[in-house]
Amino acid sequence: MAWSRAALGAGVAVAVAALLVSGGSGTDPQAPRFLEIGVVGSAGATVAVDSFGSVIDRRRARGEALANRRWLGRVRPLGAGAPPWARRMYLQSLLVLRALTDRNGAVIAGAREGWAYVWPRDAGAVALAFAAAGYRAEARRVARFLLGLDLDAAARFYEDGAPVGGREAQGDARGWVEAAARAAGIPSPTAPFDWRDRPDYQEKGEGDYLGNAIASGAPVKEIAERFRGTDGVLVRKVRDPGSGVDSAVAWAVQPFPYPALFPTVRRSLRRLIDERGGRFGIVPSEDWPEDDPWTVPTAWAAWAFASLGDRATALELMSDLRRAATPLGLLPERVDAQTGEPRSTTPLAWSHAFAILALHRLWPGAVTRLPCITCQTRYTTR
Repeated sequence: MAWSRAALGAGVAVAVAALLVSGGSGTDPQAPRFLEIGVVGSAGATVAVDSFGSVIDRRRARGEALANRRWLGRVRPLGAGAPPWARRMYLQSLLVLRALTDRNGAVIAGAREGWAYVWPRDAGAVALAFAAAGYRAEARRVARFLLGLDLDAAARFYEDGAPVGGREAQGDARGWVEAAARAAGIPSPTAPFDWRDRPDYQEKGEGDYLGNAIASGAPVKEIAERFRGTDGVLVRKVRDPGSGVDSAVAWAVQPFPYPALFPTVRRSLRRLIDERGGRFGIVPSEDWPEDDPWTVPTAWAAWAFASLGDRATALELMSDLRRAATPLGLLPERVDAQTGEPRSTTPLAWSHAFAILALHRLWPGAVTRLPCITCQTRYTTR
């Protein structure tokens, strides 16, 4: 299936469609000028959108908007006290995830060449977000798709589950698939999956990385000792204090909780915010070579602080995330550190998934926690 059709396997509202074509700033050579977006329920039909967000076939777009409103009628809303901006971000993020999820459960990272693939960690986070928002059927479809992948074959996969060549399997994949299955209430067979000597979410080469260790359930003692840095923080690379704090330390709060590490996680994230944070969010890690903030670590750090009970810091990070969003409320992968202008794929499914999870933790509705994530013996007894 062509990537442009894959982008909207479940349909999309006008507001979301308007920026699904965005590939970043005007200087980004990969930014498409035009995109035809496939519409479910109208075989072969498309909604045509230009790069300025103008919907050419407005009649079909209106139909998709009505379908989305019906779909949002099933949502588990944020709890009492959630401000209007939070409710808008929550619903808009859900529409983005719906737009990027195919009917077979395949979730592409973004509607753009090079991003229109399924990464297990990205799709796993989407399953968690769907479950938190009350869309259990959608979460199950995503989890079942992920459980059918050969995670040792590649880092990315096509919509039919075939591996995409060019990038080796990454060390956090199994953990995110298992987390997705737990959130969806699906049994997840445990299989050996070594996190060592594999790339992590930054995809910059093989190594022993903190995020992979956390997602894979490494013993708490091993993490605390092997990733110890200066000043009581955890660092990105094994026995390399110079690698600095990695924002993926937040995963040790959610969705792979290590209660014994919570104080260290808080201290580590606080240092990253102070050293590499700005008005649009944080960078992935202290050793990240560029200054442009990323919306994904900003959102997952907010989720962690909210889960730790540090509401003030979580809200500060959500304010950063709001400033990084486009006028339509879509989250780019990263933005210019000075202007907030999108510098990469917009919207990014991963970012919107963590925004949903952070908002749900800040203003929980009828269900106050994700199903079967924090209750797992595997994570609470280490």
